[in-house]
Amino acid sequence: QVQLVESGGGLVQAGGSLRLSCAASGRTFSNAAMAWFRRAPGKEREFVAAIKWSGGNTYYADSVEGRFTISRANAGNTVYLQMNSLKPEDTAVYFCAANSFVKFVRSSQIRNPREYDLWGQGTQVTVSS
Repeated sequence: QVQLVESGGGLVQAGGSLRLSCAASGRTFSNAAMAWFRRAPGKEREFVAAIKWSGGNTYYADSVEGRFTISRANAGNTVYLQMNSLKPEDTAVYFCAANSFVKFVRSSQIRNPREYDLWGQGTQVTVSS
């Protein structure tokens, strides 16, 4: 059993920064890609950012491009999301996700939540104005 554990969420003022972390515990697995999604109150879950493990290609939603940075640790299955210049509309529960069942994820599908089989419990990010 693999568990994704998120940390780093909290309350921050607009313009501030937060760094989210997601670490995998339990059995090792082949990691094709990891990603961050978020769900705002009354909204559907939406893609935020993703990184392919081999090569480190990164992908971002237009709404966070230039403000958020996704990165991975040198060892282990750990991913980070550095969030700068936060806005009230960034308020949401942020979920970490991983693809552990294929060796690669097509770029055209990397924003699709169905490409990910491992999910964290979510961490609340609240940005006040």
